[in-house]
Amino acid sequence: MALKITVIGTGYLGATHAAAMAELGFEVLGLDIVPEKIAMLSAGRVPMYEPGLEELLGRHVAGLEGSSGRLRFTTSWEEVGAFGDIHFVCVNTPQKHGEYACDMSFVDAAFSSLAPHLTGPALVVGKSTVPVGSAARLAGLLRELAPGEVELAWNPEFLREGFAVADTLHPDRIVVGVESERAERLLREVYAGPVAEGSPFVVTDFPTAELVKTAANSFLSTKISFINAMAEICEAAGGDVVKLAEAIGHDDRIGKKFLRAGIGFGGGCLPKDIRAFMARAGELGADQALTFLREVDSINMRRRTHMVELAREAVGGSFLGKRVAVLGAAFKPDSDDVRDSPALNVAGQIHLQGGQVTVYDPKGMANARVLFPTLGYADSAEAAARGADVVLHLTEWAEFRELDPAELGEVVADRIILDGRNALDGAAWRKAGWTYRAMGRPTA
Repeated sequence: MALKITVIGTGYLGATHAAAMAELGFEVLGLDIVPEKIAMLSAGRVPMYEPGLEELLGRHVAGLEGSSGRLRFTTSWEEVGAFGDIHFVCVNTPQKHGEYACDMSFVDAAFSSLAPHLTGPALVVGKSTVPVGSAARLAGLLRELAPGEVELAWNPEFLREGFAVADTLHPDRIVVGVESERAERLLREVYAGPVAEGSPFVVTDFPTAELVKTAANSFLSTKISFINAMAEICEAAGGDVVKLAEAIGHDDRIGKKFLRAGIGFGGGCLPKDIRAFMARAGELGADQALTFLREVDSINMRRRTHMVELAREAVGGSFLGKRVAVLGAAFKPDSDDVRDSPALNVAGQIHLQGGQVTVYDPKGMANARVLFPTLGYADSAEAAARGADVVLHLTEWAEFRELDPAELGEVVADRIILDGRNALDGAAWRKAGWTYRAMGRPTA
């Protein structure tokens, strides 16, 4: 009999996972406790911007014309418990307010709500990013609360925002933490399609599976902060961090990815994951192993302040009475996610120092307005730059790389652009009469 799958939590991770499981041929039921989100998904619409996800939903959500009908959504725990053979838990694990540690309240609530409805044999699979040791505790919770024979497995997600659909359907690796051959067999059945295409299937214990995601994010964060530290040295010594990155990137032990210096990383994963990792290491008595992550975090946050300083210097030493255009609000391109966005953090700091800030982003405007309602917003790059004393390029959307420097130069008060992502063609901007400055690069 074909496996039936449920997905608990239909945010960014859950909605993508549910749609992908339907694409792989499974009957899927997604659950969320927010009725408005369920209504939206049931109509084939997504509550966030993610390329390709709405099209994927449209192919499978029941009731939509031409769909497979394999995907439905509900708010009923009872319905989910009765429906599923395998239950994927995909709820959020944010940073706790006022401390580094991970807030497990959503995960704990999901397990506590689901377990009493699991009356038959079932496999619960955690996908949320959690502190190491959580799976063992949650397995105990399932044994205590579930009336049926229920097992736990841990299957971390490695989605990149902007590429989530491809990363789910064609993952670069599948990691499963299991305690039985049955759990491994069921997960091999779930991921048979990607495995047949060549995706590696890595079987581990619970702690290792939990550590894989935090270890990967810590490594990527370290690589980004490393090149940003080199940018600081380049500025002090007169070097060029872009050429430096190109040269060391040719060493295949290092690689070229994640070596673009700029205003650093943000979003809902890397910052909170490395902080939670440090907090958990402290609880385990292994805090010295991760003290370097504190410096990684510090370098990252320092980049934002440095961009503010460069902008203040560019407008003559004070933001009072100055107009500042900010190109970018999302923490990265191809996303509308503004959580811990370096671009918005810079914009907010400048606004607090008296600058008149106007922001434009292709997809992140609505979310930015909610978080920073006091900033100005425009509906195009040109509108944001009108009358600006300085333009800041802070999210590397393709739309910004394709801007015509001469055309934009016609609307600004002063042709000064600061490239916070080292992604623009500096020579083209200078040729059009702009003062172009990028982080970690020579000024001329």
